[in-house]
This record gives sequence, C-alpha cells and structure tokens, in this order.
Amino acid sequence: MTLTDPELAIVAAEAGAAVVRDRFGGPLERFDKSPGDFATAADLESERAVLDVLRHARPHDAVLGEESGHTGSRSADRTWLVDPLCGTLNYAARTSLVAVNVALRAGTEVTAAAVADPFAGEVFWTGDGHRAQVRRDGVDELLAPSARSRLVDVNLDPPFPNAPAFRATDAEFTARFGPRVLSTTLAVAWVAAGRRAAYVTDGDLRDSVHFAGSIALCQAAGCVVTGLRGQPPHTGVGGLIVAADADTHAALLAVVERQFRAAPERTAARL
Repeated sequence: MTLTDPELAIVAAEAGAAVVRDRFGGPLERFDKSPGDFATAADLESERAVLDVLRHARPHDAVLGEESGHTGSRSADRTWLVDPLCGTLNYAARTSLVAVNVALRAGTEVTAAAVADPFAGEVFWTGDGHRAQVRRDGVDELLAPSARSRLVDVNLDPPFPNAPAFRATDAEFTARFGPRVLSTTLAVAWVAAGRRAAYVTDGDLRDSVHFAGSIALCQAAGCVVTGLRGQPPHTGVGGLIVAADADTHAALLAVVERQFRAAPERTAARL
C-alpha cells in the first residue's frame, strides 16, 4: 500500500522515536559539531531510521537531515526536512523532553509534517494545512489551541541575530506570562495543542529542520504565526511569535516592539 505524504511523515517520525526511546538512559557516545553543540549516537541512529523509511517510500525526493546534511537534487521540488532528536542536550542529561521532526517542503510550502514525542507516545501531524491532529494509540484527535495556561516558551539558545535590539524576556513579559525554556521545538507543537499559550524565538527559521514541522502544525491549527515584528514568517527581521490566539499574539508583539524601539536608546546610553 502506498502511503500518503502525511502518513509517511508519521511513520518516519515514529521510526525515529522508537530509536530515541530505546536508547534513552544508556551510555551515549557524543560527537562534537561546533562549540557548545553536539550529537549523540541516538541522534545518528534516529536519523538513519527516519531516512530509511523516507528513501524506501520516496526514493526520488531530496532530504535535508540535521546530522547527514543534504542528499538528492538541490533543485528537487520535494525536500524532506528531518530533525531526528530535537533536544539533544535534554536527552543527554536524561531528561525526556525531546521531539523527532519530519516535514515535507513541496515547492515553497510545507505540505506534510509530523512531530513525535517519543515518551508520551504522541505524534502531532498535519497534511492539508487546514487542521492539525495528534495521534495516540492509532486514534487521531483535532488540536485546539488555547491561551488559558498563559505559559510561553522562549528559546534562549544562540544565535541572536537581532541582539541587542531584541531580548527574549523582560520585566513586562514575566509579569504577564509564565516563561518556560523547554529547549526543544516540541514546545511549538504544544502551542497548537493548547498546552502552551505561545512560543517566541529569534533567528532565521526558513527551511529549518527544527521548526518547519511545528510551524506548519500551528498554522494548520489556526494559531497566529508571524515573525518578531508581526511580519509574515521568514521575512524581515526573522524570528517567530506563534500564539494560540490574537490577544496573546498582540500582547507579545507589543512587548517585542517596545524592545526594538528602545534599542537606539540603550545603545546611546552605553556610549
């Protein structure tokens, strides 16, 4: 039976999640990638499992993997974006807050995405751009964003291309919201699921193996998804504000905008 693209994304993400789950808590060889960044044997094995599924089912598609890089034609219309273990530092510290991300970019759009939580046994997925679901034990449930928790995850990991104009938190932010630092893009999927009110990060996220799947989930679920200054994603100053509703998004956007406006004053004060 030929799998649809969304089903293939789910199967591939589940294959990677099985490896991540099986290797958890055991000894792991580390491989340095850059200062402060590394992969583990679990990252590499998970990516191989994901790629085996994708290459068997779609041998002519290109793949961009976090660990193995780009394979296939760079001019291919269809490219799979794979992050086999998002939250490697959490995982290496025996903290089970991680995700396996698989997304398909066809042309300029992400048309299928799956974000697997290896330890909760959940796969968040979308395939039509108009709805997002979570699959547990083979049963799908529609995702419903909610800002009720007021919990907002922020990404404090470098790079910070908009520093010093933008900083992830300030006093007004912490007075209104409960900031969290989950250190995995599972937190972005949680916005679509109503478990977080919002997520904020700096950075250029276009074709990001970390973010492509969860951004697609949030857009399909009806979240408000923009760049840091309210512009369309992947334009302007970049970054991401994804919020469960318009009110939460507006509040966060106002905080961020005040930071950008105050940046010249902070710079002048240091001179």
